[in-house]
Amino acid sequence: MIKQFLVFLFSLYSLLMFGGCTANLTDPEIDFEPPAYVEQMPSREDQKDYTSVGSIFGQGENPLFTDHKAMHVNDIVTVVISETAKSSNSGSKQLSEADSMDLGGGAFTYGGTNSLMNTATNKLNNVGNIGFGAGSTSTYAGKGASTKDASFTTTVSARIVKVLENGNYFIHGSREILVDEQKQIIQIGGVIRPYDIDQNNRISSAQISEAKILYQTQGDTDRATKQGWGSKIVQSVWPF
Repeated sequence: MIKQFLVFLFSLYSLLMFGGCTANLTDPEIDFEPPAYVEQMPSREDQKDYTSVGSIFGQGENPLFTDHKAMHVNDIVTVVISETAKSSNSGSKQLSEADSMDLGGGAFTYGGTNSLMNTATNKLNNVGNIGFGAGSTSTYAGKGASTKDASFTTTVSARIVKVLENGNYFIHGSREILVDEQKQIIQIGGVIRPYDIDQNNRISSAQISEAKILYQTQGDTDRATKQGWGSKIVQSVWPF
């Protein structure tokens, strides 16, 4: 009895440990590591051998006549996130199939007056005149519809992490807001072209290549609206 109880406790403990380790496997995640080509492409070397150092127009880090745009590693660029997703689709399918089959046996007749022959013919008809019938019907009807209309607009300042050899920038930025014990997390990353940065040092999220945008809310409201990890485990393995 004690051995069975210990086995039960060990099994329960193993299940809980396994569930705790796999509780977040189904949660969506975003990896903000730079794409492979960003890591493979070397950084641009800073050119400091200016031909005319004493020019009145200024050169180098702070030229006199130029827009105040992000140009170097650790410079800040403002990203205007304006994402809209709209989709609508519907579909229907209907199938119907009917099949029937009818087989009948042969009948024997005798036109004479011999009673023995009539009796024999009737017996043959009782055996041979056998009928067989079969039928099947199959019907299927299905219909589905889906509509999505979502929009997200905000502004995040991002830092230039790397200046690629072709002049493009890999940027990454994040913002965290804590209000009434509700925490909002916004992260963005991707590759931009310096030509797309406007004179106000702003760029639209639509102009970011390899864009990855994360918006997450943490707090009591988020925990109350999330499904428990135990239910997630059951649904992930339940075959029906």
